[in-house]
Parts: sequence; C-alpha cells; structure tokens
Amino acid sequence: MKTRVFSIAVCALLLMMAGCGEQNKEPQSIIGSTDKPVWSAPTDYDMTSSMTAVVKVDLSKTFTADQLAAANYQLTDDDLVAAFAGEECLGVTTPKDGLFFLYICAPATSTDITLRHYSNALKTILTSEPFTFVGDGHLGTVSEPYTPAFVAEK
Repeated sequence: MKTRVFSIAVCALLLMMAGCGEQNKEPQSIIGSTDKPVWSAPTDYDMTSSMTAVVKVDLSKTFTADQLAAANYQLTDDDLVAAFAGEECLGVTTPKDGLFFLYICAPATSTDITLRHYSNALKTILTSEPFTFVGDGHLGTVSEPYTPAFVAEK
C-alpha cells in the first residue's frame, strides 16, 4: 500500500512539474534576419490583364499575441506586400493607413497568385495561400480588405 501511495505521489509531482514548466516558458522569438527584399514587377513585356487588391496583414493568424508583443511587432512604412506567380513578381506596394493597395499585372488570366509580406519589424518574409488571378477583378475593399493567413517562408 505504501508503495502505491508513493508511486501516485511521485506521478502527481512529475505532472505538476511538467505543467509548471510550460506555464513559465518564454514565447519563441519570431524575429528573423532577412534584409528588405528588392521586389519589382517586370516592365519588359506586355501585360495583358490586371487586377487590384486591398490587403490587410493580420499576423495574429500566424503568431500568438505573446510572440508579437515580445517582438514589439508593428506595421511600418518599410513593410512590403508583393504578388507573385511562382517566382515572378507581378506587383508590389507599401502600406497606406494600415492597408496595402496592390495593382497586379499578369500575362495570363488564370494564374495562381501568392502574396509575400516582408515585415521590417520581424525581418521576415511571410507567404499567403494562393488565389486565382481574375482579369479586371478586385480582391477586397477598404471597408472589407482581403486578409489572408500568412506563414513564414522557410
């Protein structure tokens, strides 16, 4: 009986210690070391179609509030959002009043587009899930901006 009580007490103590360690854990740093990229849309060929997007970057979908607070995250004028088809940049912009107003030019009307966000505060590039390019289309508005989930590039 003593052995069983002792075993239960040891297990309870180990569980409490494991739980305490998780509660005191510091948020993992999300600050990278990426320099600001030089993205630009090509001008050497005729783009046949265009699309506009009003984009809001909400990194609370990607990182915890503790991680963002520990990194002292804030959107800055040095942040960028660019549209890409594969590795080809089709448009790039900086924020205005907390939103990114993006003009996307493409040589085709049915291209998958991903957005890349460079965060100057985090020194990191994040990528969105792809969406389909729609010629003469609009994605998001000022009152209801497109707010994709971003993941850190590897």
